[in-house]
Amino acid sequence: MMVDKFKVAGKFLKSRLIVGTGKYKNFSETAKAIESSGADMVTVAVRRVNILDKKKPILTDYLNPKKIIFLPNTAGCFNSKDALRTLRLAREMGGWKLVKLEVLGDKKTLYPNMIETITSTKTLVKEGFKVMVYCTDDPLLAKILEDSGASAIMPLASPIGSGLGLQNKINISLIIKQSKVPVIVDAGIGTASDATVAMELGCDGVLVNSAIAKAKNSVLMAKAFKDAVISGRNCFLAKRMQKNYFASASSPKKGLI
Repeated sequence: MMVDKFKVAGKFLKSRLIVGTGKYKNFSETAKAIESSGADMVTVAVRRVNILDKKKPILTDYLNPKKIIFLPNTAGCFNSKDALRTLRLAREMGGWKLVKLEVLGDKKTLYPNMIETITSTKTLVKEGFKVMVYCTDDPLLAKILEDSGASAIMPLASPIGSGLGLQNKINISLIIKQSKVPVIVDAGIGTASDATVAMELGCDGVLVNSAIAKAKNSVLMAKAFKDAVISGRNCFLAKRMQKNYFASASSPKKGLI
């Protein structure tokens, strides 16, 4: 078997599936689903972390940051100032320098504000952060992010939490072909087959939250995504047959009776 390593910002990951930690019924379900997913990196919304009420449970009671990589993100930030402050706090609280940046544009679509995103990326890189960046599926803007020092490009498949799956496979493919850093589809994945499609295109990984957390059986859905990502990656590595607009007989023509 060929060696197929997944490396992001200097870290080697066993799984190409990254899982979010929000929207679950409770932390117990979160932990069980993440274990079932096989993921070794999870996103954590810093702005939604409980640090004040010591009576309430916290994520680290259920997930050990020494055994799984915590990826602080800026979910809920709508400008560069808030995003930068959030990640600087994450660095102060836990020493995290590998972070996920998302600067949202408006509350209806939750599309990224790419002007603020690019500005924030440049600042964070200068400050020594390794930045995985949520972005639109625009190849030109994705290239600007990479040139600005992004450690990973994370184009949306469709709006956050929509479950619509990949809406623009052409643009995602263009981003994959031009990028020298990992391309990880982020947002809009609805079901396991969406993840397989993304991996078959050649994405380095997939980030999933709502599709697992909102499933009736989140633990089983997490397992489905684990298998889907592996299957899609193997399909990409195997190189699919060429498409043909005409029929092609499966049986050989030689030796016909």
